[in-house]
Amino acid sequence: MAGMKLTKSPLAPENTPKLPDIAGVKFAVGCNGFYGDRDDVFVAYFDEEASAAGVFTRSSTCSADVDWCREALRLSEGKARALVVNAGNSNAFTGAAGIAKNEATIAAVSKLGNVERENVFIAATGVIGEPLEPKFIADKVHEIWPSLGEASLNDAGVAFMTTDTFPKASAGEAAIDGEAINIAGVAKGSGMIMPNMATMLAYVFTDANLSPQVCQSLLSRYTNETFNCITVDGDTSTSDTVMLFATGKSGSLIDDVNDPRLEEFAAELHKVMLDLSVQIVRDGEGASKLIAITVSGAKTDNSAKIIATSIANSPLVKTALAASDANWGRIVMAVGKTDQPVNKDKLSISFGDVEVASGGMRAANYSEDAASEICQSSEISIKVDVGVGEGIAQVWTCDLTHGYVDINGAYRT
Repeated sequence: MAGMKLTKSPLAPENTPKLPDIAGVKFAVGCNGFYGDRDDVFVAYFDEEASAAGVFTRSSTCSADVDWCREALRLSEGKARALVVNAGNSNAFTGAAGIAKNEATIAAVSKLGNVERENVFIAATGVIGEPLEPKFIADKVHEIWPSLGEASLNDAGVAFMTTDTFPKASAGEAAIDGEAINIAGVAKGSGMIMPNMATMLAYVFTDANLSPQVCQSLLSRYTNETFNCITVDGDTSTSDTVMLFATGKSGSLIDDVNDPRLEEFAAELHKVMLDLSVQIVRDGEGASKLIAITVSGAKTDNSAKIIATSIANSPLVKTALAASDANWGRIVMAVGKTDQPVNKDKLSISFGDVEVASGGMRAANYSEDAASEICQSSEISIKVDVGVGEGIAQVWTCDLTHGYVDINGAYRT
């Protein structure tokens, strides 16, 4: 992977936002050499116990790191003191060697930070099935620990990139009891992206004073509306993790998710998570177009999401859009194969504001030129109504180009 050449996505944001410092957490970054001289590991250390929440992959072949984080959340009752994340090796499907690597890393952090092992969270992303020496990450943690506080969250956002062509970062600000609260998050993800929990690694930090239960409730709710609504290639990673950490350095304690004081903060958190999610799709491997798919008129919201995801994951739809071909017949196919309730005689499809199908057939005012013009854009909106109910959902995806094959064909070379 060190020799892989990646061209920055044409859909990349013009600028990566400078994230605010979050009181109560310090960062350090280092290089293990997986990507030449680029940083590929970071440590986050909390001055005091921070509230923690996590949502993880549903993959039955999940990594040893995911297994540990689930256990650590249970043992610690949602309290964190440290986080270690590395890129280049996912520590998935590595058996006893993967557990040994984790134990060594956790032991190192526990000793260096004088913290309980269940308060240490870990994650890894990269190649599957290649074991590391037990102390490989632990030795790097020892090396960079004295530099805690010298790196920023932006630096951490670079350090866990794999095939990403730009770092994903987002921030927001809200008030609780009149006191300013900061929210800042980073994410990585470009391929092996499919909504079945979270489909990447993402970490959001805030100085808000929230209980672990409030953190978990908010994170679970908004993951389903953001990270669980994106797809690049339909593949669910073994390492998917989204975590929220609240240091408690600002504002009064909120231990009830229905507390009205939480409303502004919750809206900002949702905004940050959605921004990070869409940035991942923008950086889909080989992507040249960002595609928003909205399905309405479904029996339920979940049914709408299933249909929207079917469209978003169809290689035929995605390749047509890569070529700016408004081949709406492929959308009809993707809707029909889901086994979800659909009234084909009421089915309608639009590209942007151009209606291409209505009443179960080609629209009376159909214009191939108008539809094709919409599909030449770098951002495309597709709307489908299936005519059976009030269910609605939105999913974000990207097109499928030769670039995707080139990147994944060379992933390990």
